[in-house]
Amino acid sequence: MEQHEITEILNRPISRELLARDLLRLAYVAKDGTPRNVPIAFTWNGSQIVLCTTKNAPKLHALRQNPQVALTVDTEVHPPKILLLRGRAELDVVDGIPEEYLQMNGSYEMTPEQRVEWEAEVRSLYDGMVRIVITPTWVKLIDFDTTLPSAVEELVRQRAERQQA
Repeated sequence: MEQHEITEILNRPISRELLARDLLRLAYVAKDGTPRNVPIAFTWNGSQIVLCTTKNAPKLHALRQNPQVALTVDTEVHPPKILLLRGRAELDVVDGIPEEYLQMNGSYEMTPEQRVEWEAEVRSLYDGMVRIVITPTWVKLIDFDTTLPSAVEELVRQRAERQQA
């Protein structure tokens, strides 16, 4: 997929809405060769998805072996809105707490007092984290209005052909 196509899809209003959500699902191949799909908080910086995790997270070993990932950001309403992304995970070990981690957890409902307590707990627990940075190499937006899953698109095309015959 060409970069201009990726950019066009990610700049659509529905994509931007989805990229402002709290959680996505990260799919990767675990070190035992089996698939994993985990929910994880994220932030979008305008060109990359940034995830943050503990330095001892099992997914890191797997991502070092095979950095190819698939991401899903979606809604829980009908019809669903779904943003599918693929890319390569780059791992960045950092001292302290990455600013992205604090940002991505800023949308949870907390009182100011709870926020202060949460942040103090985070800072006391982690001496560092790993930023997982993913630059999209493929994207698809499914909104069931202007875009459909490819298999459904094929069925729509086949039905139209039958109706024209």
